[in-house]
Amino acid sequence: MKYFSRQCLALVVGVLALAAQAQAQEFRVGFVNTDRIFREANTAKAAQAKLEQEFSRREKELNDLGNTLKNLSDKFEREAPTLSESQRVQRQKQVADQDRDFQRKRREFQEDLNARKNEELQQVLERANRVVKQVAEAEKYDVVLQEAVYINPKHDITDKVIKALNAVR
Repeated sequence: MKYFSRQCLALVVGVLALAAQAQAQEFRVGFVNTDRIFREANTAKAAQAKLEQEFSRREKELNDLGNTLKNLSDKFEREAPTLSESQRVQRQKQVADQDRDFQRKRREFQEDLNARKNEELQQVLERANRVVKQVAEAEKYDVVLQEAVYINPKHDITDKVIKALNAVR
């Protein structure tokens, strides 16, 4: 009877070990590179084009204002030695006021651009996350990571996600 119990115990342990090994082999991990999605997905490219169109006029105006300010400053530097003290102070104040205005407009532009960029990227990310979930469920992944120090390229499903994301309209 002891012999039978030992055999039975060994058999149970063996079956459990095989089951654990089989279960461990079925665990599927995927990885998605969000930077690549932001660079390569059509939705991300469309968002970037939308932002460029939305802000191009303001950017041109800002560049023009910067060039005008530079020309004014250069002209002041050239003419300063020949100006009277009061004219020099007045022109220097004018350049400083325009520079302050330019810096303020540039800062406002950058803040507006960053806010809109974050809005657009958030929409792209939400859509990408839905597609990642669809791919993960369809291909039976147990976990999909978006950040990792190292990932074996065989686990990278970024191409599948970009392809699926580009197919969605």
